[in-house]
Amino acid sequence: MFDHTLYRPQALLEQLSQLQQALSRSLTPGGAPDGIRAAAAGSFPPINVGRTERSIEVYAFAPGLDAQGIDVTVERGVLRLSGERRPTERQAGQGVQVYAAERWHGRFSRAVALPDDADTTSVQASYRDGVLRVSVGLREAARPQRITVQ
Repeated sequence: MFDHTLYRPQALLEQLSQLQQALSRSLTPGGAPDGIRAAAAGSFPPINVGRTERSIEVYAFAPGLDAQGIDVTVERGVLRLSGERRPTERQAGQGVQVYAAERWHGRFSRAVALPDDADTTSVQASYRDGVLRVSVGLREAARPQRITVQ
């Protein structure tokens, strides 16, 4: 009846590890390698999204980019961050033997769905020290209002 309770703990942990690897392979397009540094497609740049009383704040962590090469657009309630990270000047085949290459390069695009109360006419973006900050204002009606009690 409860045959699975007869497994040794090691066998159970091994099965869980195999299950995790199978899930990871099925969820990453192209069969990306499993591992602590493997990242799913569409995960660059990593972003944080939060809300203040007056705005939606989006922080994208993208060191090594040229600020002029970053595109920030808002269309139909979706904030899109896109651009390209260029490869370093010295690559394999130019007298350099590469042992490990963990710095990703190529085109990227991230999209953030904005809430209905976002004011897309009030968007500011700045890039400093490898961090892109995008601030989208909130409509006046969406801001908290203090009501006096009489």
